Amino acid sequence: MNGILLIAIGSIGAASFYVPFKKVKKWAWESYWISQGLAAWIIAPWIFALLTVPHGELLNILREAPVSAKLLAVFFGSLWGIGGLTFGLSLRYLGVAMGQSVALGFCAAFGTLIPPIVAGDSLFSSPAGILTLTGVAITIAGIAIIGYAGALKDKNLPEELKKKAIKEFALKKGLLIAVFAGIMSASMNYGFEAGRPIAAIALEKGTNLLYGNNPSLIFILTGGFITNFIYCAFLNIRNKTYRDYLSVTPSVFLNNILFTFMAGLLWFLQFHFYGMGKSQLPEKMEIFAWSVLMALNIAFSNIWGIMLKEWKGTSSKTLVVLILGIIVLILSTFIVKLG
Repeated sequence: MNGILLIAIGSIGAASFYVPFKKVKKWAWESYWISQGLAAWIIAPWIFALLTVPHGELLNILREAPVSAKLLAVFFGSLWGIGGLTFGLSLRYLGVAMGQSVALGFCAAFGTLIPPIVAGDSLFSSPAGILTLTGVAITIAGIAIIGYAGALKDKNLPEELKKKAIKEFALKKGLLIAVFAGIMSASMNYGFEAGRPIAAIALEKGTNLLYGNNPSLIFILTGGFITNFIYCAFLNIRNKTYRDYLSVTPSVFLNNILFTFMAGLLWFLQFHFYGMGKSQLPEKMEIFAWSVLMALNIAFSNIWGIMLKEWKGTSSKTLVVLILGIIVLILSTFIVKLG
């Protein structure tokens, strides 16, 4: 139970990270996105690793870790970075509630299925594997239901109300991006698997089991930062938004740094607490930790969506369909957990 509670704390951060962006002023999306990325994927991993491994051992851990593990962690992190990048775009076009529900639903499915398949496990040969497949199928059903709710919203809500709730609402574009984001974002779980040798060395050096994954996060999130930095730099140059950083007053600049770094910290905390929670689960339960994180992210993000009035003005039928989709998604993780 402690493991699930720790994962839940992380999921609150993940579901909430996009909210501080609403306080950012006069910066284009690419400008504030890479600013939060600097905090989430470069600064926070190093600070948390330095604070949670024995004093003076972090550099030894990083030096002694197998090169293959470090390279694979960076590789999967770069793939996850593409997912994170498009994940941000999905929230931009669909809103916090719907964007996170669709993207994280796919992320839960792929992040749960791929590791045992790569390990050579046959999911059809055991009751646990069959339940896992059943849970994933129900996840896809939940995604479809939420997608239908979005279609109802797109059809029935007046254009001015759509734009008032979500300034750049675009259903078709948002759904395509969210599906891709969910598939690529599952690479974070593969990064944790690739980083096991790094975590093992951290534990040998006396790191508490709760924090064993923190040195791995340095490599995983560095990969994520690289892909996001390249794309955002490209947009900054193409759109000439590189001027954003110097064209605002000092007070606006500090305001934007404060809120983007706050967003970055919230996003990082999901992986910090996910690593802690996963370490507290029995070995046979570890495969389900990812789907639990994603389901809780969906639940909390939809609470934010309601609080931010993203579904205001929609019909009662649309809200019922949305809530049904959320329930189905959460139910899928409990079915998987039965394995």
